[in-house]
Amino acid sequence: MLATLGDLVEDVIVRIDGPVNVASDTPAQISRRRGGSAANVAVAAAGLGHPVRFLGQVGSDAIGSALLAEMAEGGVDVAMVRRAGSTGMIVALVDPAGERSMLTDRRACIDLSDPDPSWLDGVDTLHVPLYSLATGAMAATTTTVIGWAHDRDISVSIDVSSSAVILEMGIDRVRHLLADLDPDVILANRDEAITLDITGPIGDAVTIVKRGPDPAVVYSPSRDAVEVAGIAVPDVGDTTGAGDAFAAGFLTHLDGWRNDPVAACASGHRCAAALLTSRAGR
Repeated sequence: MLATLGDLVEDVIVRIDGPVNVASDTPAQISRRRGGSAANVAVAAAGLGHPVRFLGQVGSDAIGSALLAEMAEGGVDVAMVRRAGSTGMIVALVDPAGERSMLTDRRACIDLSDPDPSWLDGVDTLHVPLYSLATGAMAATTTTVIGWAHDRDISVSIDVSSSAVILEMGIDRVRHLLADLDPDVILANRDEAITLDITGPIGDAVTIVKRGPDPAVVYSPSRDAVEVAGIAVPDVGDTTGAGDAFAAGFLTHLDGWRNDPVAACASGHRCAAALLTSRAGR
């Protein structure tokens, strides 16, 4: 079983076809859907037929109930999710090229506290976005759960998530945090890899650098770097969540990412491409 620990929020997607008209009106296409990096990974993994559990905290409100119901219908175990406060929200501004910029209000997510060892029962891989280690009670909770995972020989995956979050936390602090937490897998996109100066494996972790439509790079401690070609998706309408889908495909690769991280990377590309294709032209 894969467990993901992090945010479940409501995404408000705002697609614009040109520059924003400051202090005036700008036509846009606006929609709502489930969001949160850890939640996205969980749903994508469940869609691949893999058993998955989501761990986190969502508001004790109607939005939180609806989001949890949607995840459960998608095959995700949400029985251990905490309920308190109000559900967080992220506004994603999507430009004409499909690139997104996030405005975040995480609310209840960051207040997750008092972790329970039973969260990891039956789990063989724990996936954590850097967001979960950035601030609030959730940061201490996540650190504790990662320690429990190591004690149980559960593999740990960390996605460094956001160059803005890295800079806010401090580059040196993030590097030291990754060294202390000693994950088995580290995932980064091109901008995050530049920010952290990733040019090889970080510690003993299989380190994946995603580069959009360009080949991803697999850095393994025991072998040379390998580039893995991506899958072209024409007319991409919205890239939100593509990195999370990649993580799901990589971590649930049928033959195991440890046995063949290059093949697992190709699985990640396929999962991300499927998500992007579902949104083409939107």
